[in-house]
Amino acid sequence: MFAVHLMAFYFTKLKEDQIKKVDRFLYHMRLSDDTLLDIMARFQAEMQRGLGKDTNPTASVKMLPTFVRAIPDGSEHGEFLSLDLGGSKFRVLKVQVSEEGKRNVQMESQFYPTPNEIIRGNGSELFDYVADCLADFMKTKGLKHKKLPLGLTFSFPCRQTKLEEGILLSWTKKFKARGVQDTDIVKCLTKAIQKHKDIDVDILALVNDTVGTMMTCAYDDPYCEVGVIIGTGTNACYMEDMSNIDLVEGDEGRMCINTEWGAFGDDGALEDIRTEFDRELDLGSLNPGKQLFEKMISGLYLGELVRIILLKMAKVGLLFGGKKSSALHTKGKIETRHVAAMEKYKEGLANTREILTDLGLEPSEADCLAVQQVCTIVSFRSANLCAAALAAILTRLRENKKLVRLRTTVGVDGTLYKIHPQYPKRLHKVVRRLVPNCDVRFLLSESGSTKGAAMVTAVASRVQAQRRQIDKVLALFRLTQEQLKGVQSKMRTELEYGLKKDTHLLATVKMLPTYVCGMPDGTEKGKFLALDLGGTNFRVLLVKIRSGRKSVRMYNKIFAIPLEIMQGTGEELFDHIVQCIADFLDYMGLKGAQLPLGFTFSFPCRQTSIDKGILIEWTKGFKATDCEGEDVVDMLREAIKRRNEFDLDIVAVVNDTVGTMMTCGYEDPNCEIGLIAGTGSNMCYMEEMKNIELVEGDEGKMCINTEWGGFGDNGCIDDIRTQYDRKVDEGSLNPGKQSDRLALLQVRRILQQLGLDSTCEDSIVVKEVCGAVSRRAAQLCGAGLAAVVEKRREDQGLEYLKVTVGVDGTLYKLHPHFSRILQETVKELAPRCDVTLMLSEDGSGKGAALITAVAKRLQQAQKEK
Repeated sequence: MFAVHLMAFYFTKLKEDQIKKVDRFLYHMRLSDDTLLDIMARFQAEMQRGLGKDTNPTASVKMLPTFVRAIPDGSEHGEFLSLDLGGSKFRVLKVQVSEEGKRNVQMESQFYPTPNEIIRGNGSELFDYVADCLADFMKTKGLKHKKLPLGLTFSFPCRQTKLEEGILLSWTKKFKARGVQDTDIVKCLTKAIQKHKDIDVDILALVNDTVGTMMTCAYDDPYCEVGVIIGTGTNACYMEDMSNIDLVEGDEGRMCINTEWGAFGDDGALEDIRTEFDRELDLGSLNPGKQLFEKMISGLYLGELVRIILLKMAKVGLLFGGKKSSALHTKGKIETRHVAAMEKYKEGLANTREILTDLGLEPSEADCLAVQQVCTIVSFRSANLCAAALAAILTRLRENKKLVRLRTTVGVDGTLYKIHPQYPKRLHKVVRRLVPNCDVRFLLSESGSTKGAAMVTAVASRVQAQRRQIDKVLALFRLTQEQLKGVQSKMRTELEYGLKKDTHLLATVKMLPTYVCGMPDGTEKGKFLALDLGGTNFRVLLVKIRSGRKSVRMYNKIFAIPLEIMQGTGEELFDHIVQCIADFLDYMGLKGAQLPLGFTFSFPCRQTSIDKGILIEWTKGFKATDCEGEDVVDMLREAIKRRNEFDLDIVAVVNDTVGTMMTCGYEDPNCEIGLIAGTGSNMCYMEEMKNIELVEGDEGKMCINTEWGGFGDNGCIDDIRTQYDRKVDEGSLNPGKQSDRLALLQVRRILQQLGLDSTCEDSIVVKEVCGAVSRRAAQLCGAGLAAVVEKRREDQGLEYLKVTVGVDGTLYKLHPHFSRILQETVKELAPRCDVTLMLSEDGSGKGAALITAVAKRLQQAQKEK
């Protein structure tokens, strides 16, 4: 018993001694957590450089856009071919993806060898060989009669400008085929396939093996947004926000980035980490000075790194009694599979003895223990370096999403990761230690990256089909210049109809006289009360105007109009309005004040004087009964009488469009047009009195409220109305009238038609739909405005008109492109009009006060005459 304990003690002591001996020799290969965090920070900086347009050319980590924009969503289905070129074997695969919702994949594959004379020979011979193998596979599987989409997994750095194109930047690993670098791989393969007249394939996607791995795992786990290969070579990809990718147009959604992290350090960034053994290995490689990070990590190099270290240790007498063998001197004699075998938990020591003996060495027990420790240090460093770079990617993902804690999945493939008994556990442990705020699941890609290429192809097919559907739908919203000229011409006709006594009743554009006959001249002064009713909010304002200095001060309060009031009785609506006025006067301490009042009432009214407005019809969701056909000023006066608390002088009833024009006209004398593009849309302008047949008198001008929202109610623009316009119209409160306003409803209808939920986060599709709908809205608005400015130019007999348009409304204010598209359209359709768009900062409430002030001024002038 004592002998057993003595033996165990001796072995333990021997093991400790050998570990210490190797640790001292390889101390530089041991990386502390502080060093790993430093490497992580360096890699993050390299990623940033690779993503920047200006810094990418000199960045060692190339961060190549892959044009893979989406991961599988489970709706993919069909039959696909996949090729995998990049390792020691070439693989052809047929992938059958089940019908929607089942997430079931069936695969049949065939491996073909990649002889050295092929992968290091002429490029055209390489692709001819690949095409021959594909033809053989299709013949064997009975697929020659089918046209099939194909995805190519190509595990070398390529610069892509689209999914189905890739320019080879450089060969890596053992590949060196001539004449391929700087050429499009897809074109090379297509040319070779075309020699086989009996097969028909459509290459939809060129995929890096890392991307293939991510897509394979993402099919099973939607949280997967990172792919890592740790095999013959090493690389990683991940889903990056488009807004961070300078190399690609667009900022919506995400795109998979192939980091090509194997080249990390090629610019000298890792010189303090690299050892003499790394430098010797690099000098003896096919590509000295390149892929330096990969050479410290991947399966192609770990065995050779161990051989170089063992040879050095033997030379200095630390191993094998200083004896070497010819095999130990021979490059490539120790492979990564040997390293993995020597590190096995139980059989490792026996495996080490056998491997060393096969190398012509006579190892002692101590030698075997030391060699095991060398293997551990080399493979542990590999896992540590891999973990540091992966931790940098995970940190970037978390920061992109602005999360305190990230939940994600990393898809992993590669022979080193699969065959090495300790590697996965070491990698996972270090990653979790470096990024404690990330919950990471590691998912082994059982089917390899070839299935992933098929999945990319399946997703590309789905996206293509969706793209065709989207383009078909959005084409309905694209208006040609001829169509816009037609809208302009029809609008001009309707403007004329609305102004004439004989045709006014038939016109859809009502051209309502407002009895606003003058613009502010700067002499207006006093205190005025203004009301603004036109949407779900009602505003009461006190407006103080100082003469001469064009100085206006405003105080206002906003009150809600509940739905039950909007759609109740007229009496309830106007009583609610008066209650709001009373609250405001109390709030301002003006309860007993006698004030002139201007009432902005943003609904179509027929006026017979400036203080009378007969409501023609409600719009924008209002449906209060007993109001249509009634004078809204009289209804307001009656409600004030019922309240019996105050008396106000209602001087003017004003449309919000007119209020907008007056507000801007106070600042710019050239302003004689008002435009609202908001919840609703309308326009007013100063018309020559001689053209207004509905009003007596030929002298001067009067503002006309066009009420152009009704344009087209007679069917004159049915040729440009879409099925979505009709559906929105049918579901609106006023079918057959003014249906061009409801852009958001149109967007929702289209998204439903495309099979997307109205809360869908597919930002790219939603943005396109919104863009098409809002662009059309701006163009139609521009065509109508062009009709008005051209009319004003011709009426005044001018060769060239300079005019300002006062604009208000949430659509105009909030939409990033509406004003630009509106202006461009007017310029195209009315080239002899210089139109300035002026935003009304203070809204139509101020305009109502100004109209009231102008009306009081004109009344006073009339009295004095």
